Amino acid sequence: MQFAEKINELSKRSVIAASKALTEEATKTSVVLPFIQALGFDPFSLDEVVPEFISDVGLKKGEKVDFALKIDGKTTILIEVKPITMTLGSAQFSQLFRYFHTTESKVAILTNGKEAWFFSDIDDTNKMDKKPFFTFDFQNHDDKAIEELARFQKDIFSIENILEAASALKYKSKAAQYLKSQLDEPDDDFIKVVGRKIHDGMLTKAIVEQLRPAIQSALDVIIKDRIQDKLGIAFRPEAQPSTKATASEEETETEQSEIVTTEEEVQAFLIVKAIAARSVAIDRITIRDSKTYCSVFVDNNNRKPLVRFYFNAKSKNVLGIFDPDKVEQKFEMEHLGQIYDHADQILQTAASYS
Repeated sequence: MQFAEKINELSKRSVIAASKALTEEATKTSVVLPFIQALGFDPFSLDEVVPEFISDVGLKKGEKVDFALKIDGKTTILIEVKPITMTLGSAQFSQLFRYFHTTESKVAILTNGKEAWFFSDIDDTNKMDKKPFFTFDFQNHDDKAIEELARFQKDIFSIENILEAASALKYKSKAAQYLKSQLDEPDDDFIKVVGRKIHDGMLTKAIVEQLRPAIQSALDVIIKDRIQDKLGIAFRPEAQPSTKATASEEETETEQSEIVTTEEEVQAFLIVKAIAARSVAIDRITIRDSKTYCSVFVDNNNRKPLVRFYFNAKSKNVLGIFDPDKVEQKFEMEHLGQIYDHADQILQTAASYS
């Protein structure tokens, strides 16, 4: 079985465990041990997987980390498990911090069976970072996340490669956070960096304030254009194999040319995409426009409908929501924010196509 297939099976286990595993031990049995096995370690061999790993730390005696994974006799990965009912953001994982500098391990994992947080010592050697360099969501991930997770397989494990990737992921995450903050509300330093490229003369406080709305609007335009460019691929009719169009093909091309996907439909699609991405990989959620309505599918498949936008009427917009049996129910909307009122149904239907 390929690694991606193993992880997809693990994802199903995690979904089931979320409703049935009520304790830490149940989480270990139902998700964590299969996860360790998916990484290529033998959970039944003490040479590879040591449960209740003990390593005395200073005056702390007999403390345990749930699992230590070994490669060639060396402790390589420490794993601490929390119940699947606990959010990792509120979890205490002091054992990992204390054990990290007393073993050979350079990777520590905190998991609750829904997520796995990966830590190392990127900021300060031999001292575990307070923030993970990589997080993996067992129930909602894409191919890129699986590729990153694959680095931790026993047969290809390389701490050098992992730490190099960890540094890149860390800086990418920090850069993304900074740029997002600037998109929301650009600070003076950011305005000045751009201002020096577009304004001749001194950047006084008055000039900075004059440039701020223009730069913020320019950022909005760039984001909107990139979204339109990416979504535009899905809106184009598929290329025909023949260079000569039949009468019916010409009619189809004429109809396609009359179809205009409005900005409102694009915004509605992005809302649905953000909701459904909690159940299926985001790149599986697609849009297809027609003359009378705009449809959102999973896998661009007519048999996997999520919603329809009936936005061409002169009166109120109408939202069509499909249940897992593909029965559509329509709702009038006064604003796009009302799509979130149907988030549970969208998630349920999307999950039925996973």
